[in-house]
Amino acid sequence: MTLTQAGRPLVAVDRPALRPGPHQVLIKVHACGVCRTDLHLVEGDLPACKLPVVPGHEIVGHVVERGPAAARLQIGDRVGVPWLGWTCGHCRYCRSGHENLCPDARFTGCQIDGGFAEFALANERYCFSLPERYGDVEAAPLLCAGLIGYRALRMAGEAHTLGLYGFGAAAHIIAQVARQQGRRVFAFTRAADVAAQRFALELGCDWAGSSTEAPPTPLDAALIFAPVGELVPAALRATDKGGKVICAGIHMSDIPSFPYRILWEERCLSSVANLTRADAEAFLALAAQLPIRTHTETFPLAEANTALSRLKQGELRGAAVLVP
Repeated sequence: MTLTQAGRPLVAVDRPALRPGPHQVLIKVHACGVCRTDLHLVEGDLPACKLPVVPGHEIVGHVVERGPAAARLQIGDRVGVPWLGWTCGHCRYCRSGHENLCPDARFTGCQIDGGFAEFALANERYCFSLPERYGDVEAAPLLCAGLIGYRALRMAGEAHTLGLYGFGAAAHIIAQVARQQGRRVFAFTRAADVAAQRFALELGCDWAGSSTEAPPTPLDAALIFAPVGELVPAALRATDKGGKVICAGIHMSDIPSFPYRILWEERCLSSVANLTRADAEAFLALAAQLPIRTHTETFPLAEANTALSRLKQGELRGAAVLVP
């Protein structure tokens, strides 16, 4: 499924057979998660992405062909392909362990055709082995919802009371990780989304309520997954002295002005940008140990537009996954 023009639905396109370049592998796609970033891409919020483009950056499949210089992976290996698809390796960000900020980075489903397809190409350095305990569909959300959520959680440091604003694909995974780490988790949803609040409580959250409500106790950190700028002042008001507010999305509506007093007392406001390969290795190793249950709803590849619409309307519990 291909995006040919921002603001238009995806269309089915027959492409010539793909052949891997020197360091690439050809992957037969078994499943590909549908991420809010895909929705931002379709709606034109990410102008840096090429058009036409095949979206999808939560790819699970197996290697069917290797390029002439690809030696790390074997034919038949099951791999996952995330958002980060290539970095230069020599800029100051890459050399300092911050390849997520590489100015020449290329991203899967954005500058590189992604996994809303039967086959996909990927640089083998940015493919990862997946824990055997997860099936193809269950593993797909780990590759962005899980990875970005994990990077945001790490930025929260030792926060014991944790607020999650927007209880979608990322939050439903990270809530489970945080609870198993012994943290208290408070879920914030749209005011009328009782189903999402119930879902959060079923996953072990200590409290669930509207994003306009104050939590039962001040937060040590708040992770904002919903792309709503108005949540930033709300989260700052909910955090304790020295607390952290971390914006975990690639796109967010404008943040309204807010009084300095809700940032004062050494509260910190920051953002997550992309991910690193080290994030992927660390989180997937953790996922192999923890009993994380990814809640998914599958759609045939031809129904990608339906999956995106359901995501936009907030009608999913967990994550949507396309199955070619």
